[in-house]
Amino acid sequence: QVQLVESGGGLVQAGGFTTLSCAASGGTSSNYAIGWFRQAPGKGREFVAAIEWRGGGTYYDHLVKGRCTIARDNAKNTVYLQMNSLKPEDTAKYYCAAGLLSGWGALITPSSYIYWGQGTQVTVSS
Repeated sequence: QVQLVESGGGLVQAGGFTTLSCAASGGTSSNYAIGWFRQAPGKGREFVAAIEWRGGGTYYDHLVKGRCTIARDNAKNTVYLQMNSLKPEDTAKYYCAAGLLSGWGALITPSSYIYWGQGTQVTVSS
């Protein structure tokens, strides 16, 4: 059983930045890939970025590529998502998820992940 706790986010002005954290604990969390997803009101959960725990391969959705950086701190079992040049359309609840998976097709698919955090809200004001 892996527990995930997100933090960070909040209210940010357009053009600003924020850093989200996903702290993992329990089980053999070091074996898991971590993905970030977001869900805006009335919309489905969409992929943002992911990182393979071993090897550290990173993946980004085209909407955020160039504006986001996903990174991990193995010693702290924490994955970070830094988001720059925020836009109002980035407003959503952001979730991190863990799964024993790799490769683009699996990493961008919410149903591939086993464990989910409770989410953290990011609101970008114009």
